[in-house]
Amino acid sequence: MRFLALFSLLFSVLMLPAAEARIRRYRWEVKYEYKSPDCFQKMVITINGQSPGPTILAEEGDTVIVELTNSLLTENVAIHWHGIRQIGTPWFDGTEGVTQCPILPGDTFTYEYKVDRPGTYLYHAHYGMQREAGLYGSIRVSVARGKTEPFSYDHDRSIILSDWYHNTTYEQALGLSSIPFDWVGEPQSLLIQGKGRYNCSLVSSPYVCNETSPQCSPYVLTVVQGKTYRLRVSSLTSLSALSFQIEGHNMTVVEADGHFVEPFVIKNLFIYSGETYSVLVKADQDPSRNYWVTTSVVSRNNTVTPPGLAIFNYYPNHPKKSPPTVPPAGPLWNDVKPRLNQSRAIKAHHDYIVPPPHTSDRVIVFLNTQNKINGHVRWSVNNVSFNFPHTPYLIALKENITGAFDPTPPPNGYDFVNYDIYNVANNTNATSSNSIYRLQFNTTVDIILQNANTMKKNDSETHPWHLHGHNFWVLGYGEGKFDNFSDPIKYNLIDPIMKNTAPVHPYGWTALRFRSDNPGTWAFHCHIEAHFYLGMGVVFEEGVERVGKLPSSIMGCGKAKGLSR
Repeated sequence: MRFLALFSLLFSVLMLPAAEARIRRYRWEVKYEYKSPDCFQKMVITINGQSPGPTILAEEGDTVIVELTNSLLTENVAIHWHGIRQIGTPWFDGTEGVTQCPILPGDTFTYEYKVDRPGTYLYHAHYGMQREAGLYGSIRVSVARGKTEPFSYDHDRSIILSDWYHNTTYEQALGLSSIPFDWVGEPQSLLIQGKGRYNCSLVSSPYVCNETSPQCSPYVLTVVQGKTYRLRVSSLTSLSALSFQIEGHNMTVVEADGHFVEPFVIKNLFIYSGETYSVLVKADQDPSRNYWVTTSVVSRNNTVTPPGLAIFNYYPNHPKKSPPTVPPAGPLWNDVKPRLNQSRAIKAHHDYIVPPPHTSDRVIVFLNTQNKINGHVRWSVNNVSFNFPHTPYLIALKENITGAFDPTPPPNGYDFVNYDIYNVANNTNATSSNSIYRLQFNTTVDIILQNANTMKKNDSETHPWHLHGHNFWVLGYGEGKFDNFSDPIKYNLIDPIMKNTAPVHPYGWTALRFRSDNPGTWAFHCHIEAHFYLGMGVVFEEGVERVGKLPSSIMGCGKAKGLSR
């Protein structure tokens, strides 16, 4: 009897830790709170009182369970797990209108998914424009026990860069939808890990803006001389492309979007909304002082938005001790060449190359343009501006609900011969649709992102494109109009990096390749919040007949009301 009791105790001790290590549980409450991230007080969407929200920590192969209660009172919500491929769980991708109905006020919804590979990922709102109200956070996935990474470091830190507006998302959405068009403008501040500094002298009321508020004290990264730090730098800006630098220190890029990079050294990291990077920084400078961490707007005129500042604090200096120098200036905002060069420098680590298929089964060219529809300013792909349906695509297709979206196939390209990408189009009118691209399952698809002039003369914007449910190979970046005959010859088929987000630079093109091997419906869109709101995106369907039984919790809207949770 004593032996059986001892065996039972030993068995429980051996088994419980392993089970707990495999499941990471989180319980979140999403609600509005008054916060002052840049000293200006406004309503912020928080998770358990935090913005950025809690960091999800997991290990490769773990299951993450998030029980989310929507306490926004008058708003729906949905959370996208950015970079997590959702293999076998496409209904938990968190994209309202594509994979699920939104979570209603007062409801509790449970997301459950597996993190299948290590790396740096994100989560954020994917309903309306809620992301820019502060609803976002980091996901940090370590390698499975027994595995190693191709680099070493002493400490691991996550840093999210974001831009910040004082107007609410409602005010911005109203302006974007109005005639005359009222653009959101440039952000008032840049935040480093949720902290920034606005010039309160520009605000009349001290109750609205208070520079002594501890909520807007600079973010502090404390280091010890001689130690090496892995900084997981991510961007969740709503508009801005950014540079990131640490005064007096080099950075070595080692990871991009969850894939190991052939290391290269930089002074400035150019980063676009939706991207994640790991950089190694050695604390090898004079430890008697602190140093500036700065982030600046690039690709847009940055005379409006001041740089974001944080402190690289050498222990034991006081963390609030300002560096004795002026913060270093960022790169020229309109100098495209160094940004293009960095994009081209990102290649797969030589020990972790995943060779791409040498040919593709289908090529789709996406012309990125600004247009008008019935007097409204919109963004379009191949002259079609995207609208969300009332019934999520995954539900409509899996449950055979007819009439939920336009079945007409959207265009695979544009008038390559006659379209002038360097000038405002002669006819800027476009159409709107909620039709989708149906991909043959388990085939190779090439996407060519082609940039062009906006409706303003001599203006072409940077667009970071994010693909849900997949990683793609970045085969190349180019300047000017993509040539379907000469440019594919230049593709990098040797060591291309795999990512989930990549920019298309002004007046340039970006070539991507992926496998349609993840059954479901997946959004592919510009990660600039206002651009996607105005129609700059598409949806891919692949192998939806292979998707398992849909959980009832994602139902309840549009034509799926009869299938409600």
